[in-house]
Amino acid sequence: MFFRNLTLFRFSPAVAEDLNRLDDALAEHRLRPCGPLEMFTKGFVPPVGRGEEAALTHVVNACTMVTVGGEDKLLPAAVVNDELQRKVQKIAEEEGRKVGGRERKRIKEDLLTELLPRAFVRTSRLSAYVDRKHGWLVLDTSSRKSAENALTQIREALGSFPAVPLAPEEGPRVLMTDWLANGTLPAGLALGDEVELRDPATATGAIAKCRRQELDSEEIKEHLRNGKQVFQLGLVFDDRMSFVLGEDLIVRKLKFLDVVLDEMGDSHQDAAAEADASFALLTLELERLLAKLEEWFGLPRPADA
Repeated sequence: MFFRNLTLFRFSPAVAEDLNRLDDALAEHRLRPCGPLEMFTKGFVPPVGRGEEAALTHVVNACTMVTVGGEDKLLPAAVVNDELQRKVQKIAEEEGRKVGGRERKRIKEDLLTELLPRAFVRTSRLSAYVDRKHGWLVLDTSSRKSAENALTQIREALGSFPAVPLAPEEGPRVLMTDWLANGTLPAGLALGDEVELRDPATATGAIAKCRRQELDSEEIKEHLRNGKQVFQLGLVFDDRMSFVLGEDLIVRKLKFLDVVLDEMGDSHQDAAAEADASFALLTLELERLLAKLEEWFGLPRPADA
C-alpha cells in the first residue's frame, strides 16, 4: 500500500466536507469489464480486498483511499494494418480493381469489429487518497496525464471536485538550485545521490544527469557555475524517506527507509489489519512531508469561495 510516486492537488475546506459522500458516489462508478466491442473501460475498484462486496474506499482517520481501475484492449495498429493490407490485396487480385479510400475505411471498421472480441485485455490500477483535514489529493503516479485522468474519474463520480494543481509561491527550480549550490537545505533535509541539471538559457537545453554520486562534488559545482539549474534533486527527509523531487513538485522514486518499515512490524492478524496499519503509517509520514513542502515552496490551501 506504500506509494512510489506523488502527484499532488489541493482543495478547500468546503470541498473536504463534500468528500464525506465519496463512498456512496463511487458505488455507481465501479469498474465493469470491457464489452466485446469496447476499447477500454474505467471505474473504481476496491483499494483493499476483491469482489462486488468489497468497499470502494478505505478510510483511516481523515484520509480516504480510492483506486481507479481500467481495462484496455490490446489491439496493435500493426496487426490491424497488416490484416487490412491482406484483404485489400486479395480484392485487387480476385476482382482486378483498386480499393478506394471509403471502401478501405469500411473494411478497417469491419476488421475492428471482428478482432476486438478476441483482443487481450490489460488491467491497470492507480491508487490515490484524499486528506480531508489538510486539503491534499495524493495520487500514486509521476505521470501528469494519468493523474488528470484519475481526477476526472473522481469528478465524474462526485459531479464536481474542484481540486487544483499546485501553484508554488517560491520557484522550485530556483530554490532547489540554491539548496544544492549553497548548501542551504532546510532542517531535516539531506542530499541524496541523484540530480538532473539543465541549462535553461540555451536552445539545445544541455542536460546533465547524475546518479549514485556525491552531489557536493566538484563536478556538480562546475555544472552549477556554468549556469545549469536543478530540475530534479534526490533528497532524504528526516532519515525516514528518500525521493527525487522535480521542479514540477512531483515526488518520484519515493522510498521509506528501514526505520519506518520496522515500525510496521509483522504481528497483524489479517489482511485488513495490515492494510489499516500500512495506510495509517503512509498517511502519517506523508502528512509531515507535505506540510514541509507547503512551507518550503509556499503552497497555500485554497480558500472557500
